This record gives sequence, structure tokens and C-alpha cells, in this order.
Amino acid sequence: MKEKSYAKINLFLKIEGYKDGYHQLNSRFMKVKDLYDEIEFKKGTFKIIGDFNCALRDNTIFKAYLKLITLYPDIRDYFIDKQIVLTKNIPEMAGLGGGSSNAATFLKMVNNDSGLNLNIEELAKIGAEIGSDVPFFIYDFDVANVYGRGEIVKKYDEEAIDVEIGVPPIECSTPAVFQMYREKYFNPQKSNFDEIPTKELLTTKTPEELNDLLRPALALYSDLFKYKDFGYFSGSGSAFFKPKI
Repeated sequence: MKEKSYAKINLFLKIEGYKDGYHQLNSRFMKVKDLYDEIEFKKGTFKIIGDFNCALRDNTIFKAYLKLITLYPDIRDYFIDKQIVLTKNIPEMAGLGGGSSNAATFLKMVNNDSGLNLNIEELAKIGAEIGSDVPFFIYDFDVANVYGRGEIVKKYDEEAIDVEIGVPPIECSTPAVFQMYREKYFNPQKSNFDEIPTKELLTTKTPEELNDLLRPALALYSDLFKYKDFGYFSGSGSAFFKPKI
């Protein structure tokens, strides 16, 4: 069994507050259908195999596995003869959601194949405990407005646009970028960007206006200035995107 695990971009990202240790977001996510990792379940002694740039304990698939066997101990038997093989294509630490997408895809594959049969809201709740962006990938909308720390996902009724993505050879730490935002740029304000169509936003707003994390990321990683003119900034970076003409 093999499934695609798609990337995402943040078409905009506004920070509206800070609550219980989390930044409160108003953002629009879009699935990128031509950029994806692949997850395959193969026969073999249980292990997670892949070219991921972190220790196994920090891998989101492993975190999802631990969450499942903690909540549903009987599901351990399902994994006894499974090897989880991850083929990475989504650049890591680039604001493209690869780790979150992997966790969501893994959860959905297990749910469908093991007979766990949780509904989508139950899966999304589990996903939110693994990572803030995971619920978006659980719901599998092409475009959605995302709120809170990422757990509130509302489908946005428009077609995904074709984009070109540029990924600098720079890895941006999401915690570090958010910390820089809090220390030097903290100015949360309510935004109505979630009411505005994407094409209008991309033709009337600057990259700095669309993403509150661009300036702190530039302050933290000065080499990003070399790539800033490529287009708009996704998430906490380092990827930039622009609509295809």
C-alpha cells in the first residue's frame, strides 16, 4: 500500500494573538499537488525507514505511531509485520509542511487499513496533538482557512492555483522564527484576509503584508535576502512561491 503525502504553502499567515503557549493564527493553506513524499507499507519486521533529517524520536510518523498505540493498545498487532517506508521529496524546514503531511497520511493509511475506522474529526484531534499543521492534511482540502494554532480548519471555496516554488539552501527553524517574532516583531492584530480571494491577495498585498513571519525570518537568516524577490513566503520558511503565469 502506497500513498502520496502532499506539500502545502501558506498563501497568507497572520498572527492574531498568543494563548496558552501558542500563537493564534489566521492563515490560508493550499495543497501543492505536484510536490509530495510517498509513504509505503511493506511486509517485514516493524521499522520506519526513510531519509529524514532528524532522530527517529523526532520523526512525525513515529510520533503518530506512538500516539496510536497509546490511545489504542490493541493496534500494536497491526504493526508487527509492517515496514513504513518514507520517500522524501518535500524539502525539510522550508515551510512546506512535509512532516505534518507525513503524519497525517500515515494516520489515514492506518485508519483505513487496520479497521480502526475513526471519523475524520477524531483523526484530526489526534493529529493536532502531533503537530499544528497536521489537521489540515487530515481534512485533505485543496484550500482551507486555518485558525487557532492550526486545529481549526475550514474549507475555502476556491480552486487551488498553480505555483512555482523556490527553496533556498537554508533550513529555517520554526520555533526560532516564532521566538524572533515574539521578541522583536510581536504585534498581533485581527485580519480579514480570510475573507479575500487568493488572487486578489496576491495582486494587492506585499509579501511582508501577507506573512507576519517574513521579517523575523529575514532577521534570523540574513541569506534569505538573496531569494526574497522570488515571490511570497510560505509559513516560517524558507520556501518562496509565486503564481505561474
